[in-house]
Amino acid sequence: MTTIEEQPKIKLGDYIIIQRQKYTKLQKFGHLDATAMLGKDQLELKALLDQPYGATFKMCPKEDLGKSHRGRQRLNTLELCSELEMRNIREVLGISQSGEDNRHIKDDGDSQALKPEDIEQLRDECSESTKIIEKIVENSKTFHSKTEYSQEKYLKKKEKKYFEFVQIRQPTIRLITEIYYRQDAEKVMGIRVDTLSQLISYSGISAFGNYLLYESGSNGLLPAAFLNSMGANTEALLVHMHPGNVPQKQAVLALNLPEEQLNRCISVNIYSVLREFYQGTSDTTKESEVAEPSTKKQKLSEEESAPEETQDEKLPETSTKPTPQKWRIENQRAVDLIHAKFDSLVIASKEHPSNLVKELLPFVKPSRPVVIFSLSKEILMELYVELKTGSKVTNLHLTSNWLRMYQILPNRTHPEVNMQANSGYLLTGYTLG
Repeated sequence: MTTIEEQPKIKLGDYIIIQRQKYTKLQKFGHLDATAMLGKDQLELKALLDQPYGATFKMCPKEDLGKSHRGRQRLNTLELCSELEMRNIREVLGISQSGEDNRHIKDDGDSQALKPEDIEQLRDECSESTKIIEKIVENSKTFHSKTEYSQEKYLKKKEKKYFEFVQIRQPTIRLITEIYYRQDAEKVMGIRVDTLSQLISYSGISAFGNYLLYESGSNGLLPAAFLNSMGANTEALLVHMHPGNVPQKQAVLALNLPEEQLNRCISVNIYSVLREFYQGTSDTTKESEVAEPSTKKQKLSEEESAPEETQDEKLPETSTKPTPQKWRIENQRAVDLIHAKFDSLVIASKEHPSNLVKELLPFVKPSRPVVIFSLSKEILMELYVELKTGSKVTNLHLTSNWLRMYQILPNRTHPEVNMQANSGYLLTGYTLG
């Protein structure tokens, strides 16, 4: 296991993940004056330069920024900590008294003697969250009447609010997927981390071979996961087809991959590359059979695949419209690989995948995996019947993942009350010769 000192260093231009307890945020460290918002706290990031990933920093108040729609905001500098000790807030505060039950406690809003302005003043005067929580507990009329379990919940809630440490983590596919899914699951087509792992596993992505991916809007999550599985300095190549003029590459860039690895992802417009593929052969009739949707549908697909941003976390522009020269080079590289055929086909589309499968399936070698993702079970059931009646794909399976997190505590182990909804369906199979 590597130590923090052996971790890669944070550089300008890197994407980083800022973690404060269980909350994580993806942020670009583009310049020395860059800042990041964590709730009501604004952080100056210049202290991160050349520090190792995994390092812990203490938020030190620098300036009161006044009130906004979020409440009272503060500007904080970051101070490197040698080590963050795990602490039990109950033991730190020396709390030993608790009640037998909560039946006599009334939630009338008068249990806390400190006013909001008093607590704000405490935050300005105290640099440690334990001192703030200690004052809040001392001025609570009902705290010592609560049961020990209720006291723990109360202390954890306050510690989460006033916690003054952040950890800087290196972006990984798992962390990026969790962040995107939490912010807006629709932006990544509802693909959860467990569904993504199944998709990668079924598709057989490795350091060798050529792979074909079509996706119509996942914030770059799928091509990023493919590139991550292919690894750096390997022979594998990925053709990433998309319906728009510009591919979505937010997640790809967030991984901070080396240039040679990025160059092995060939992003092309599906209609353009198929047109060039068929025009380059004598079979002119096949060109007219390329399944292009109507202009209205194509515009809709392009709008759906356009990059979006949340108010909390705005990512910078990740790509520009490719020049005609680069566009032609990428198309030619993709056409060459289409002629050589692929070792796997993955389709994750918002539109019905039937025509896509008919067009792209002939480009896959025999006995190779095919994976189709959709949020609709009925659509994949229709496709299942189509493929079952044909003779091009065998060993068809339609599956759905169901994930539920559990709280693991002594005498209090149970499923979490709130759970995530369905994360789509996978239709898998293998091509026949």
